[in-house]
Amino acid sequence: MILGAGDDASVGNPIDPRPVLIVTGLVQEARIAAGPGMTVICSSSDPKQLRALLTVFDPSTIRGVISFGVAGGLDPSLKSGDVVVATEVLAGDTRWLAGLALNEELISSVALGRRRVVRGGLAGVERVVAAQACKAALRSETGAAAVDMESHIAAAYATGAGLPFAALRVISDPASRALPALAMAAIKPNGDIDLRKVLSGVARNPLTLRALVYTGFDFNRALKSLRDTRGFLLRGERLVAAEL
Repeated sequence: MILGAGDDASVGNPIDPRPVLIVTGLVQEARIAAGPGMTVICSSSDPKQLRALLTVFDPSTIRGVISFGVAGGLDPSLKSGDVVVATEVLAGDTRWLAGLALNEELISSVALGRRRVVRGGLAGVERVVAAQACKAALRSETGAAAVDMESHIAAAYATGAGLPFAALRVISDPASRALPALAMAAIKPNGDIDLRKVLSGVARNPLTLRALVYTGFDFNRALKSLRDTRGFLLRGERLVAAEL
């Protein structure tokens, strides 16, 4: 799914009126990011679909790429709602350094309440990392603060197109909490949540309800932080060439 950028060329760098491409995984993230000066892609948490969307996307129509959305926590000190501004993205043996200068002035300009804002690495994966043990293993292997399924693809695309890249992700499921299988299975192809599937799964196994409730609280807290941090996207004029 691709959401339009709008027609307000006054947003962003007046020298380059092209929009910034915002890469998301869920439709809720895409709705938060959408607006003037943005072109938003939603992968529906499907790496293959994201790559297919980017294959037909014309990089000459944008001036930079930002990965924006929720992430799984790897750093055990991070709680749901905490914000990770990526310093780098790691996937296998490949490493991309983010090129967006989100300095202390920009961070302090966004009202985040008591949420932490940290700089750290993002691990890119092709499948959801749900179990606590798997999160701990990925943390030990990469040293990353969080994990998601879009940032490494967005970084690779930006690098191949010679575009600046950045990533801002908010912790949804912390390292201390496993992501219920039902929550992962209930994502529709358009990135929305299939409530009927959720209710059916709870009816079959009522013990999953408590885990789903905690997951819902964490997710809603993460979405609130995303709304609060959207101001970062409006500062896309600070995009600079990535250090590759």
